[in-house]
Amino acid sequence: MTEFATRVRQDTDEIYVRLDDEQTERQLMAGRLDMLYRDRSAYSYTTLLMEREAKMYREAWGRSMDASDLARLEIMSLRTTVLGQHAVITELHAADRRRHEAITELLVVDRMRQAQFIEALKLLKALQTQMIAFQRQQGPAKGLTQPDAPGEAGSSS
Repeated sequence: MTEFATRVRQDTDEIYVRLDDEQTERQLMAGRLDMLYRDRSAYSYTTLLMEREAKMYREAWGRSMDASDLARLEIMSLRTTVLGQHAVITELHAADRRRHEAITELLVVDRMRQAQFIEALKLLKALQTQMIAFQRQQGPAKGLTQPDAPGEAGSSS
């Protein structure tokens, strides 16, 4: 029976220890629950702040995407403009080349005409020299290069 009484006492002690542990744990949980209950408004405010911040981030993201789309459209427009201007520039280069070739041809023709003109001047000068030499050989006679003498102008009438 002593064993039985010892056993009952040990079980009772163990039950009291467990009961104390449970009570301590209940007190801890009650303290935590009280703390959570008191902090409930702070958590609510934090939730509200986080929701507002998330909303602002979503709005900023939307504006960012709109700006990105606008920039992309503008870049595409500029590329189209540049391609169009590139075609115009290519045409202008071709026209410039054709003008340059025409000017070069005109300069060649001008040089040839200038050379012909110089040759014609040399020939004219040579003819004038020959005419003067011929007139000297013929003597002072009435010709196309000499005007009528003053006395002869009145006598032919």
